[in-house]
Amino acid sequence: MCCGCMNRREFLATAGALAATGAASSALAGEPAPPAWTPDGWNPDRPLRPIGKPLSVQPILMYRTPTKRDMASWKSWGGVQTDQAATEEAQRIAKELQDLAKTAGFPLEVRPVLKVKSPADLAQAKANPTDVTIVYPATGSGDLLRACLPEKGHAIIFVRHRSGPVYYWYEALSVRYLSTDDAERKKPTVHDVVVDDMAELAWRLRALFAVKNFLGARVVALGGAGGKYAPAAPKVAQTNYKFDIVDLPYKDFEPRLRRALADGKCTATAAAWADRCLAMPDTTLATKKDFVINAFVLYGLFKDILREYDAEIITINSCMGAIIPMSRTTACLTLGLLNDEGYLALCESDFVILPPGVLLWYVTGRPVFMHNSTFPHQAIVTCAHCACPRRLDGHRYEPVKIVTHYESEYGAAPKVDMPPGQKVTFIDPEYATGRWLGFTGTVKANPFYEICRSQQDVQIDGNWQALLKEVRDSHWMMAYGDHLAPAGYAARKIGIRWEGLGSERI
Repeated sequence: MCCGCMNRREFLATAGALAATGAASSALAGEPAPPAWTPDGWNPDRPLRPIGKPLSVQPILMYRTPTKRDMASWKSWGGVQTDQAATEEAQRIAKELQDLAKTAGFPLEVRPVLKVKSPADLAQAKANPTDVTIVYPATGSGDLLRACLPEKGHAIIFVRHRSGPVYYWYEALSVRYLSTDDAERKKPTVHDVVVDDMAELAWRLRALFAVKNFLGARVVALGGAGGKYAPAAPKVAQTNYKFDIVDLPYKDFEPRLRRALADGKCTATAAAWADRCLAMPDTTLATKKDFVINAFVLYGLFKDILREYDAEIITINSCMGAIIPMSRTTACLTLGLLNDEGYLALCESDFVILPPGVLLWYVTGRPVFMHNSTFPHQAIVTCAHCACPRRLDGHRYEPVKIVTHYESEYGAAPKVDMPPGQKVTFIDPEYATGRWLGFTGTVKANPFYEICRSQQDVQIDGNWQALLKEVRDSHWMMAYGDHLAPAGYAARKIGIRWEGLGSERI
């Protein structure tokens, strides 16, 4: 089912019981005051909010200044053989990284370039470690290269072929210094080397930004944490990925929601937000407006909760069994609104798909779409869910029809249309085993089958028949664009067994 695991009879019985409980309850003493929302608190014209903690980077230029000797071999390959050449190269590196930081799309803190000719020159870097060390080995010994690699944090090695003075280590890098095993943590791997290409450096840094913010991510789980067909998934997320899962019971949330729905100022503000939402271009209403207003009441409360717990990520459990009767709407539209603002908001509290969603969200810096999978055939799969963002490219809002949630035929759920021809990236986790499948596809159509409301027929790239061995009625995660390289790079850094369908490049 799209949200929760109830059939229609169970849903109606639970709704009646909760409604009766609410009617019989008086206002609880000590309940929190209604939130002080402002009419401009929801503003679709604002850009996506910045996400994540900045990634700190220490660039190190490694070189030596040889002394000329008559009738002897006295220098190695490389165009940086003097202090003057090293100063010019350090300036070139600083300029390249400054330009990269301006267009990176994520917060990047780049320290001044450290010029190193001996291990003693590394004292400053060792005393003030960073998240990532970029080593530029222009010339110098293998022992110096090893000394430049950080004991903690990540390392990228950048060598020049044609982008500046050629580096000795463009020739000398080998498996003596690099691992071919991504599980090896004692030294960089061959995938941590970049030759000339600033775009490759940029996506590796983006991936490491994702890794930094993924590990230890705080997730508010309204109604508790679960895992589709994998009850151990929350524990795996806590143990393997250090997730900080905040369990917020519905019994603590319901009084706040009840007070907000009864407060005239809150509902008036929510109604103003709803009016503005429905006036947006390419927005069609095909359900009751009251459902949309109540969805904005939920939006305001969820925003309050995220602020209170200093979190960027929220997921909700028992979507049909709890949220509908107490909110008198569905959370589908609410979750889309939060995603379009720059938060990560997912239904079903499924900690099988939530870790891939968190990683892909940080990798892309855009909203991501959690959806049900279907049986692949003729390279086509249908992707569908009742909660979907509109701002999937991070800027424009896709056309939407706001309808009811499918299984309940109640509330407000967005049917978002994605442009045919749009390239998308998928992550399909194998339950909670730590094995993830990554692949790309192309949106072909936006049908309106009798299934969850936002739905796309997508043509899979690569060896689509390999998906036949991967069908498990699971959730997948989707994002606009081709992000296989950074997603795979980041996944391996956190210990994931990453596999592709034959089309991935790294």
